[in-house]
Amino acid sequence: MADLEATARALVAPGKGILAADESGGTIARRFDAIGVESTEESRRAYRELLFTTEGAADYISGVILYDETIRQRAEDGTPFPELLERQGIIPGIKVDKGAKPLALAPGETVTEGLDGLRERFAEYVELGAKFAKWRAVISIGDGIPTEYGIWVNAHALARYAALAQEAGLVPIVEPEVLMDGTHTIDSSFHVTAHTQRAVFTELRDQRVELEGMLLKPNMILSGYDCPAQAGDEEVARETVRCLRHSVPAAVPGIVFLSGGQSDEVATAHLNAIAAFGPHPWEISFSFGRALQAPAQKAWHGEPANVPAAQAAYLKRARLNAAARTASYSPDQEQLAA
Repeated sequence: MADLEATARALVAPGKGILAADESGGTIARRFDAIGVESTEESRRAYRELLFTTEGAADYISGVILYDETIRQRAEDGTPFPELLERQGIIPGIKVDKGAKPLALAPGETVTEGLDGLRERFAEYVELGAKFAKWRAVISIGDGIPTEYGIWVNAHALARYAALAQEAGLVPIVEPEVLMDGTHTIDSSFHVTAHTQRAVFTELRDQRVELEGMLLKPNMILSGYDCPAQAGDEEVARETVRCLRHSVPAAVPGIVFLSGGQSDEVATAHLNAIAAFGPHPWEISFSFGRALQAPAQKAWHGEPANVPAAQAAYLKRARLNAAARTASYSPDQEQLAA
């Protein structure tokens, strides 16, 4: 367990956060479509190599969550991606869930699948170089949902995954994402997220997961994206921190927020406001996907000549999010050169 705790704390080391580069084939295809790039195994490999070879990224990025395809890929010089990351002092991880599927007898709700054969998959991922893992559950807010059934079945699956990860020697990142799609208020977001997180930690305790050797990847508490009344940064920070204090034991080393559907600048501003609402018993950090990568993708457009510009854009967002961890980010910094 000492090794797990050391890895967990390294992932939330001061001034650093996690890059989520674990997009499924469908998700990255949509993002590539938006920039006019065909999603092929080679284009995906080239794009990930762009990110993983950005000079200076290790100053702000502690770990990278890889996808099954990506953890098996190599840089152009033949170096496996996990080894390439470790050489820079960046910890390689792996997404292991198989996606959210409709939950039986629960219209509008989902359950994340992937537990079958997970012990064996973990053994293979350890051989490939993974040091931590991630599993995402999805909770929607809508008419009559989430139900107790929907919340608890996902909490149970998250805890089973976490126990298997620790058994395999991997730090589990536990991601119970309450989606912000909809017209619901920030108050609804708070109550559903708090209830979900309490259920998750009840299941984690019952399934003997060591809290010191895991990380929580939660949503921020926001107004539903289509809600007429949108909460400001300070209210988002206050409600997010209040939710965590109600739900998350202090034994957990760190909170690594997901960005959800937020733009890169909005996600950074919210992270900064949350960090300022301290002190906190856990490290407050980030595990962003699109909010770290969107500027790099726009700069790249699949052109080798654009790689330096794309790397600069990625490095800038990593640096700004690292600043937000200590509440030292300001929107004025967005205008500075990459």
